[in-house]
Amino acid sequence: MSSPSTLVGRSSTTSRRSAPGRSRRLRTAAAVVAGSLALALSGCGLEAPAADGTGGAENAGTVAPPLADVDPLSDVRDWTGAATAVTDPAGVDPVAEAPAPDLPVTVTDSQGTEVTVDDVSRILALDVYGTLSRTVYELGLGDNLVGRDVSTQFAPADELPLVTQNGHDLNAEAILDLDPSVILTDTSLGPWDVVLQMRDAGIPVVVVDSRRALDNVTELTEQVAVALGVPDQGAELAERIENEVDQVARQIAEVAPTDQTEQLRTVFLYVRGQAGVYYLFGEESGADALIEALGLYDVADEIDWSGMKPVTDEAIVAAQPELVLMMSKGLDSAGGVDGLLERLPALANTPAGDNERFVDMSDAEILGYGPDTADVLNALAVAIYAPDAVS
Repeated sequence: MSSPSTLVGRSSTTSRRSAPGRSRRLRTAAAVVAGSLALALSGCGLEAPAADGTGGAENAGTVAPPLADVDPLSDVRDWTGAATAVTDPAGVDPVAEAPAPDLPVTVTDSQGTEVTVDDVSRILALDVYGTLSRTVYELGLGDNLVGRDVSTQFAPADELPLVTQNGHDLNAEAILDLDPSVILTDTSLGPWDVVLQMRDAGIPVVVVDSRRALDNVTELTEQVAVALGVPDQGAELAERIENEVDQVARQIAEVAPTDQTEQLRTVFLYVRGQAGVYYLFGEESGADALIEALGLYDVADEIDWSGMKPVTDEAIVAAQPELVLMMSKGLDSAGGVDGLLERLPALANTPAGDNERFVDMSDAEILGYGPDTADVLNALAVAIYAPDAVS
């Protein structure tokens, strides 16, 4: 039997705007998107994509071309209207074809539980953003996946049966019916009793790090790979992700203003219109690192807004955003830009509201921080700096 491997993730933070280079900031900017964030999103009613896995309206729009291939705005403020950031839904490129796992492997997961995995022929990889299933595919073990969560939206997984219901609730019966040989998950899905029930049924359950951030994509990738007995493929995938992210970082640095006074004042707004939920995501929410990586000015620091809190008129007035980042389902739930501005009159009286400067992206991608991180950053950057390419 293999010797125990440690999967416990490390937590680190990096001071905002502490490094002058965009590329360096992109690689080191830290954001705590832990289980508490994911559970908060679920609790606020994070909506499901279409039953066929395509994501419904979330995938509407033009797939973003490479940022290097478009003509950016000469003035980043010289644009009126909304844009949707869309990645290629079929953009899955495994680093290996059906690799042979080295099993059994014993790991100590992020909760300190020692788990032995001796069979990865029937894998379930479940989390609130679909990041884990995407990682399994990219490692070359996609054919071993037997089911999916509602956030798994990339094309090759469309036909997999769902094991979540009512959004992100785990369905014990659906999971057991698939007879998984191993389950990878984190603390972002519940009820937690279902996870414990799977362990009681004798299924190896490996709980990986719930934090989703720019600075731990490599660590999370390697956690998944080690647990599945393919550490070499994990190292290869992690290196590829890092290289792709670095490349996009350089491209963003070429078009993003370096002077903070010239950067777009930006907020991340989380909305569930049917439930009357309107949250502003601030520092250490995961959105702050994303905003900074895109070469934007994160207003949250200026208005002393940390974590995730219900938005107030006072906060919007103080922020005076020029750009609002949102999840696509959230924007749709509020009735689009017009509906949102009717619901939040204070937002209508800001530069972002006046110019209808909103950029939305699939709920399952925008804060997922997985193998498609570079594609996510590229699509968002194109929607911000060359919106005519996707409008």
